[in-house]
Amino acid sequence: MSEALVASQAAGTDVTVPAASGARQFWRRLRAPRAALVAAAVVALLVLVALAAPLLTAIEGQDPFTYHPSLIDSARGGVPTGSFGGITADHWLGVEPQTGRDLFARLVYGARVSLGVALGATVVQVTIGVVVGVAAALGSQWVDQLLSRLTEIIIAMPLMIMSLALLAIVPSSFPRPLLVALVIGLIAWGNTAKIVRAQTLTLKQLDYVSAARLSGWGTWRIARRELLPGLAAPVITYAALLVPMNITVEAALSFLGVGVKPPTPSWGQMLTAADVWYQAAPQYLLLPAGALFVTVLSLTVLGDGIRTALDPRAASRLSIGTGRRREAKADAGTKDASAEGVSGKAATTKSPGSKEATS
Repeated sequence: MSEALVASQAAGTDVTVPAASGARQFWRRLRAPRAALVAAAVVALLVLVALAAPLLTAIEGQDPFTYHPSLIDSARGGVPTGSFGGITADHWLGVEPQTGRDLFARLVYGARVSLGVALGATVVQVTIGVVVGVAAALGSQWVDQLLSRLTEIIIAMPLMIMSLALLAIVPSSFPRPLLVALVIGLIAWGNTAKIVRAQTLTLKQLDYVSAARLSGWGTWRIARRELLPGLAAPVITYAALLVPMNITVEAALSFLGVGVKPPTPSWGQMLTAADVWYQAAPQYLLLPAGALFVTVLSLTVLGDGIRTALDPRAASRLSIGTGRRREAKADAGTKDASAEGVSGKAATTKSPGSKEATS
């Protein structure tokens, strides 16, 4: 029950607030900054490439697991034969040193793993954080203290060290991408819970929540019907910023050798194997590093655009492509038009008085 609905019922009127108006305003604000629009297009392209990885590799005629020893110069230590890392019509981005596996196939399949792990970890973080934060804010003082202390312990835990410890003791038979997503999500939900708890305590003081409580609604019904819609904006904003962070964590864990295991391709794993080939085969290092950089940058810019679209009062942290000059010119034009209107009205009001004075 929103504030507009409560106000309309209190006034005895039958007012229907269009639900789509909020969505239209959100999309309009999200499209306004060019940087966020470009970032959204890049993210959509990356997701499309990850989903269509089997189709793309089938078109190329390769797969990420087949070795091609004939394309490797063993006399030079396993460097790909040919120019530019063995780029040919059959191998669009060349081949991997020492193994000869197709680099394009491993890159697009690595996008599936990196994006999948990051999204899975974000879902786990947000789910646990929302449940714990809402329970702490709506529970008794004892429950709030207990959950708040637990949240602080989780926040204080070093993410990388705990992840390294947990990933090292789990049997190798467990699916590694799923395990990495679960470990990241189960260790890094503390900040989400803290944000949700603070926002829930603020929403509890609003009039429509008090009206729902006075009408006899239960605690969890109020949370489901009144508080969760109000929590959607900050939770979505924070989740959009968590995805690039989780991609970086997965890449770091794979780089350290405890993340996704071979032969499953991953950008972090490719960087691990490429650290000794950056001189002989630089594309083997630059391609996964560039893909990781573009993905993290695009998701960060998109997250900032979502944040400003959901909260227009918040200023964007970006200085390029946000349309600030256009907005400033529009505001200046509006102020000038308002000033001209006021001056014209004043002149119109003054002219009859002057005529009366003359007469």
